[in-house]
Amino acid sequence: MIREYLLEHAQLSNRLLIRAKQDNGAILVNGIKKTVRYVLQEGDELQVIFPPEAISPYLKREHIPLDIVYEDDDILVVNKPANMSTMPSRTHPSGSLANGILHYYYEENIPYTIHVVTRLDTDTSGLVLVAKHQYSHSFLSSMQQHNKIERKYRAIVHGVVNEADGLIDKPIGRHPDSIIERMVRADGQTARTFYAVDKIVNELTYLHVRLETGRTHQIRVHFASIGHPLVGDTLYGGTREKISRQALHCSEISLIHPFTKKTLHIQAELPADMMF
Repeated sequence: MIREYLLEHAQLSNRLLIRAKQDNGAILVNGIKKTVRYVLQEGDELQVIFPPEAISPYLKREHIPLDIVYEDDDILVVNKPANMSTMPSRTHPSGSLANGILHYYYEENIPYTIHVVTRLDTDTSGLVLVAKHQYSHSFLSSMQQHNKIERKYRAIVHGVVNEADGLIDKPIGRHPDSIIERMVRADGQTARTFYAVDKIVNELTYLHVRLETGRTHQIRVHFASIGHPLVGDTLYGGTREKISRQALHCSEISLIHPFTKKTLHIQAELPADMMF
């Protein structure tokens, strides 16, 4: 049936499937409207039409220069600078990457709202994956939930990490005295961070890092927990003699494309403030 095909093979979410059946959406087989109970036959052409997307009134367009690393009809990958939030908030409604992308969509006549798939902390630089439309967002969100979007980072930590490579496997949860800070705690969520040493210079270790899970502040918390806080990360014990923010950059993203199903591997160079 159409329902099973869309849920299992197209990775369409239940929420999006409902939207396709309502609110001016449509499911067509060979140009004829069908219900999700229709049994597909060999040679059928299935078309799913989603209703237009509403843009949140709280999200404002802003002309912010974007470093677009990859773009096609379905996804956008932007190299976010440090000191920029990914999404606006009530206290900081402007200046975010999303504000800039919305302006870009307006200029390019792209009729969608913002669907950020992978976010970064304000002070973390690097690649951010954005789905351009509802289906792409549904597919990529499912991939992310199943740890099938791989992100790799470059980080610089205080001290000498003696092991050439390793795994930090410690659960992470909220700090009881802070709404922002996280900590390693027995009742936290599973968190696994793989790392490999790139080089050691002047009591600083340069690392390649890969996440198996994506907990808030995961890299920062994990390295602080083994006595090697990130350089510049004053929240978790680092100092800012070398850099004015945590020395962390998302340098690579690998994903399966929602339509072509081919693997995309996208990279971003290390920013200038981490070259020391």
